[in-house]
Amino acid sequence: MIDILLNIIQIITIILFIFSIKGLSAASSSMKGNFFGIVAMSLAIVVPFFCSSATILSNGFGGFYYIMTLFAILSGGTIGYFIAKKIDMTSLPQLVAAFHSLVGLSAVFISASIFCSPELFGYGESATLPAINAFELSIGGAIGAITFSGSLVAFGKLHGLLSGKPLIFRGQKKINLALAIAILLLISIFVTKQSTSLFVYIILASFAIGYLLIVPIGGADMPVVVSMLNSYSGWAAAGIGFTLSNNVLIIIGAFVGTSGAVLSNIMCRGMNRSLLNVIFGGVGNNESAGATNNAPNTPNQQNVKICTPEDAAFIVKNANSIIIVPGYGMAVAQAQHSIKEIADIAKSFDISIKYAIHPVAGRMPGHMNVL
Repeated sequence: MIDILLNIIQIITIILFIFSIKGLSAASSSMKGNFFGIVAMSLAIVVPFFCSSATILSNGFGGFYYIMTLFAILSGGTIGYFIAKKIDMTSLPQLVAAFHSLVGLSAVFISASIFCSPELFGYGESATLPAINAFELSIGGAIGAITFSGSLVAFGKLHGLLSGKPLIFRGQKKINLALAIAILLLISIFVTKQSTSLFVYIILASFAIGYLLIVPIGGADMPVVVSMLNSYSGWAAAGIGFTLSNNVLIIIGAFVGTSGAVLSNIMCRGMNRSLLNVIFGGVGNNESAGATNNAPNTPNQQNVKICTPEDAAFIVKNANSIIIVPGYGMAVAQAQHSIKEIADIAKSFDISIKYAIHPVAGRMPGHMNVL
């Protein structure tokens, strides 16, 4: 009976998450989408806990594990509530980056728990996991470690704890490539040997590459990075979901991973960048950016015209309609008040003023204030 109830709740939860993502795709329905997400997450956490309470106690784990699990749910929910109440809208990007790091870290912890005690997760008394489960576990743990370290760097840059300038050094891309190959080789060996040292090496190498992928990215491109880290956290959850046989984690993790990648691609197109540059830490690299901007036969490529303030004033005064697209440059210059004054003056000349959403800076509240 409990299994049937859990399956029904999982289906309802998945449907609510889908409605949530759909609702968040438009400003007019974002409130409903947020509400559906809250209900879905509540069901995903609370219902399985109470349904499995009898199993926890009957399997000899004792009331200590029950109390600790309940404490984790209540304390995590309380901390999240107060953070949400106190956080400024302009600080949302770094908050999202910080939460992504927690998702990645949880994937690492779950992977380590399953590897150390597979019998507690329904894998029998054997000291080794089936090859397919070892592969899922190692992939989920590796992606989680990359998400964790990369998100911490993104948080540091967005919050001003680290310099927003790209950190580029000689041989950086070669080191990243070597680490990526090493992680893949270690995972392939771990699937068969499953030694503790191999698992530790996979996690440490993933921590390192997560750091090295984000440090060469400048502050102006952090919104794209946050979106991509969102995708990474989804894939980490999906990988762990396979190991835990949790349909909600698998399906919703895949949704989050895919939607994050699609959003990142949209933002990259708006910046005339390649999504691969983001994945491999190329965004913010002057060499990569220059190669993109100067490429021949680039569609819609136009020359940049530099003008003096007097030239700009003449153009504004003689225009019939002006579209202002606030972006990172305006945020850096803290020029919002000057833009307002220019708009008021233009309106006094019966000039039509409209505002457009920037393809990157307008994707999330606070992206305009990444400094």
